[in-house]
Amino acid sequence: MNTIERALMHGLFVHLHHNIDKVIDFKGFQELNRQVDEVWPGALAIGPEANDDAAVFQVPGMKGFVVAKMESHCSPCVPRPYDAAATGAGGAMRDVVAMGGRPIFLLDFIGTRPLDQEVIVGPCGFSGRCTCGKCKAMSSQERLNIMIKGVRDMCAVMDVFVVGGGFSTSFSDIVPAVVVSVIGKLVTEKPLTKPAKTAGDKIIIIGVTGNDGNDTLHRAGLAKEMRPAIALFKEEKIAQDAAMAAFGTGKIKACSDLGAAGIGAAVCESARYGGLGAKVDLSKVPVSVKGITPQEILICETQGRYVVHVEPGSVDEVLRAVRSKTDNVAVIGEVTSDDKEVFEYNGEVVAVIPNEPSKETLEALRGGK
Repeated sequence: MNTIERALMHGLFVHLHHNIDKVIDFKGFQELNRQVDEVWPGALAIGPEANDDAAVFQVPGMKGFVVAKMESHCSPCVPRPYDAAATGAGGAMRDVVAMGGRPIFLLDFIGTRPLDQEVIVGPCGFSGRCTCGKCKAMSSQERLNIMIKGVRDMCAVMDVFVVGGGFSTSFSDIVPAVVVSVIGKLVTEKPLTKPAKTAGDKIIIIGVTGNDGNDTLHRAGLAKEMRPAIALFKEEKIAQDAAMAAFGTGKIKACSDLGAAGIGAAVCESARYGGLGAKVDLSKVPVSVKGITPQEILICETQGRYVVHVEPGSVDEVLRAVRSKTDNVAVIGEVTSDDKEVFEYNGEVVAVIPNEPSKETLEALRGGK
């Protein structure tokens, strides 16, 4: 395993961010939902056991389907409370879009220390004492105001209502709680589920990639300092509008947003869940940073991006639709019939991620070896 393979496989197969089904009994929820379905037949289209980007359901008696997602950005709020709160809201919105939905409403919950207590904002925030000279000491109230502004500013750009939420000052931990729920309306004919559908389908990226957001490297113990992704407000709106234009063609077969672990997670999870593989040329990805490395393109967590799968004959139509909103779009690869995902850059292999890592590999990842 090279460094980037280690980080990506740790995120995909070990860390609970991508593996919550290991600690939460989804089958228990599934059984509960079967019972409730007897009361409201057919109301739930996609529930938690699907492990997809968001839930899809129908309110009995109402036309159309609702898409909903809850997301937390707690730890990133320690070094960057504004960007983390904003990207938490934006990330949940993208998850709704990735299912074929248009975000409309947001609820948020913020839990923090008592408002008069001092907190450290910056790289040393997790230790509670600044040794780098770059942090800022402020009151819990001041940090609260910054986080709320991040959520509000993202909603303002994305034309999303804030309709409610919750608040608590009973938290004693250094890490605040920042949780958002986004609710939207399905605009596609049916939900755009994450699994890849057919070998040969082309993989198209919408949006531009930078080198910000190293959460996956940090979680794998390969980066000492957490550098959360920077909030990109205009880019989020442009990418959403471009995705909606793509959906309007009726040719999108699968869609994923690019959040944690970036392109790597979006491609690997989609291929694996579909029982397929993928081959991606990272040199085709539109980038915003000069000198960005192939590894950064693969795993960094720049906001405001999606990947969609399209059959070859529909690629030109989808590209035209997306380009009516942005030039940041490219065909970067295709779904294969393999059991792994291969990422290349100018013909050289950057990373190979198996759909089923060996027992020895998983043990090494868990042990930090």
